[in-house]
Amino acid sequence: MKQTIIKNALIINEGRSFKGSVRIEGNQIAAVYEGSEADGLNADRIIDATGLWLLPGAIDDQVHFREPGLTHKGDIRSESRAAVAGGVTSFMDMPNTKPQTTSLGELEWKLQRGEETSAANYSFFFGGTNDNLDEIRRLDKTRIPGLKLFLGSSTGNMLVDRKESLERIFGESDLLIAVHAEKEEIIQRNIAHYTSLYGNDLDISFHSKIRSEEACYASSAEAVELATRLGTRLHILHLSTAKELSLLNSQTPLAQKKITGEVCVHHLWFSDEDYATFGNRIKWNPSIKTKADRQALREAVNDNRIDIVATDHAPHLLSEKEGSCLVAASGGPLIQHSLLAMLDLAAQGIFSYEKVVDKMAHLPADLFHIDRRGYIRKGYYADLVLVDPQKKTSVSAENILYKCGWSPFEGHTFQHSIRQTFVNGQLVYDNGTIDDSIRGMEVRYNN
Repeated sequence: MKQTIIKNALIINEGRSFKGSVRIEGNQIAAVYEGSEADGLNADRIIDATGLWLLPGAIDDQVHFREPGLTHKGDIRSESRAAVAGGVTSFMDMPNTKPQTTSLGELEWKLQRGEETSAANYSFFFGGTNDNLDEIRRLDKTRIPGLKLFLGSSTGNMLVDRKESLERIFGESDLLIAVHAEKEEIIQRNIAHYTSLYGNDLDISFHSKIRSEEACYASSAEAVELATRLGTRLHILHLSTAKELSLLNSQTPLAQKKITGEVCVHHLWFSDEDYATFGNRIKWNPSIKTKADRQALREAVNDNRIDIVATDHAPHLLSEKEGSCLVAASGGPLIQHSLLAMLDLAAQGIFSYEKVVDKMAHLPADLFHIDRRGYIRKGYYADLVLVDPQKKTSVSAENILYKCGWSPFEGHTFQHSIRQTFVNGQLVYDNGTIDDSIRGMEVRYNN
């Protein structure tokens, strides 16, 4: 069995940072050494990581890789290549593709496609609708992270808006339910209000007025009430407001929480003041909110009201991002730069480096009960990232790997760089080069 030793790195893992080494055998971590314990050991490959940081690979619980049906702007192969270049070794893809992942047949198709083309470890949420409870009952709980419900506007029939359907899904399924929570009635009311005053050609500054704090909080609060009453395991995706944080708590350990929350990198990085600079490039649903909201979200990451950090990676062509805020597509590509962005925020003192690893690797693994990933531990899959803290990364069109060809970080220089990424012990990304022969594994869940 082929062995690799990564020597003399600063290992950032489980709340500690220490000089050490890791031995990989096959697809797993065979040993973790502290200090100079690995000196003198032999292996098929020895990597001297002096001056580098060794992290567990990031796990992104919310991506839209656009396959099937929307592959002109992204697909599993292209976006997973961007993921490993950014130190993300496992992802959970969302169901609002064409066709939607709301039947067992569509789920199986995606799993097969992931096996064939994904550079990273792959898994797929199953979409809940007003009328697919029979399919939900047939799911293999070890092969999906959970159900995804859209409680605000969405594609096709994925808006779950019937009270009876919500009650049955929340009450009858024992799967984790992840929700996009924005109140559609409030959004429509806001659209009517602002278009009556200013017409239909509303610029991007109206987006966070239309998809407002009130729209987010009302929907999140309803989901929490429903989950609390019915004993459902609820996960609120892409929190964007300070007000919603009142629905979460920091006192209960994650293993005992029934209600958890995620924040996305863009809500920690940008504020509505950035609309003037970036325009529709930072148009997301939920919308970017105020500096006060951003600060509250950062504080909630640090005090553990928010459990994990992800991306909501959602590529669109720039041509699809044009027009008024009522017309331009919502979403943007982030996964190649999410870990670098969080490390930059840590360099600014907003988070500790240990907190970044916790929220992007450890806690996603714990929250979703992922089998043997997310930690640098003996017996775990060797999903590892070497970071160079001295080498900067400037984002340009030439080094963007997204199929859509752009990034909201274009022109920005990050303070760190991703040197190497290992997926299941295989060196898939090496200082700018991707080994396209390597495929990730299906992520399994201990549900």
